Amino acid sequence: MTRLARAHLPMLKKTGSYYVMHIVVASLVAYAVTGSLTMAVTLSLLEPTVQAVAFFFHEKAWQRRAERAGATAQPAPQTA
Repeated sequence: MTRLARAHLPMLKKTGSYYVMHIVVASLVAYAVTGSLTMAVTLSLLEPTVQAVAFFFHEKAWQRRAERAGATAQPAPQTA
């Protein structure tokens, strides 16, 4: 696992920094809307979690769609 992490360290760092940025932006927006620090923190932590679950199902749906399209595609006739 350590070798895998080291091999992808730049991507992991970028993902981590994006996650932190997402939480900060979501907190600021939620605070601006609600005026409550507790609600802002709760919403900013809840939203990325829900988004991650939604993304998983979104990817599965697209994968299923691509598989169905590939199964129905006819190969082009070959000319001699």
